[in-house]
Amino acid sequence: MENLTPEQKQQALFMQLVIMFQQAAWAHLGKVPNPVTEKIERDLEQARMSIDMLDMIKARTQGNRSDDESNLLDHALRELKLNYVDELDKEQKEKAAPQQTS
Repeated sequence: MENLTPEQKQQALFMQLVIMFQQAAWAHLGKVPNPVTEKIERDLEQARMSIDMLDMIKARTQGNRSDDESNLLDHALRELKLNYVDELDKEQKEKAAPQQTS
């Protein structure tokens, strides 16, 4: 990062921040292994928190992002929200299934 201009460094750091929350959300959605336990774990409350953080970053940086930054953020949010809805639906079906067999 030493060879980057201050603007390039800020852009790289911003993109890394987005990717950090994106990776956390994927792990909490149970789509990738938890980096600490190396197990697939689903915690939709924590996934929602990571998605909400990205939404907040998007709102607070509106009008102050490059096209590349906006594209990365928009793509991450779109993919995460679609997968969150799928996982939420799965969780609700899993909770309902034992009640139906009783």
